[in-house]
Amino acid sequence: LPLINTLLLLSSGATITWAHWGLIKNNRKQLIIGLFLTIALGVTFLCCQAAEYHHAYTEMGLTLKSGAYGATFFMLTGFHGFHVTIGTLMLIVIWLRSIKGHFTPEHHFGFEGVAWYWHFVDVVWLGLYIFVYML
Repeated sequence: LPLINTLLLLSSGATITWAHWGLIKNNRKQLIIGLFLTIALGVTFLCCQAAEYHHAYTEMGLTLKSGAYGATFFMLTGFHGFHVTIGTLMLIVIWLRSIKGHFTPEHHFGFEGVAWYWHFVDVVWLGLYIFVYML
C-alpha cells in the first residue's frame, strides 16, 4: 500500500499540473477534469491510508503505544494524512469555483496557492515514504 499511495500522490501532482495548463490555456474542461482527477486521487490515497492503518492495527498489532516505531509511524503518517485531507477539501473548493468560472488565465491566485500546497504535500510524502517505509 505505501508504494501505491506514493504512485497515487505522484499522479495527483501530474493531474493538478495538467489542470493548471488547462487554466493557462483557458481550457475550462481540462481544468475541471484535472481538478476532479486530483481530488479523486487524494481521496483514494486517504482510503488506502485508512486500509493501511486497519492492517497495521489488526494484523500487526501496531499502535501508538507500540514503541518508537508505532508512535513515529502513526504520528508522521497521520499528520500527513491530515494535511492531505485539508488539501483535498481546498481542491474541492477550487474545483467548485472553477465550475462557476471564477478563474481566468490572468487571475487565478487561489488556484495556484492550492496547487503549491498540494505539490508540497507530495514532496513531504516522498520524504516520509523513504523515512518510514524504506529506512
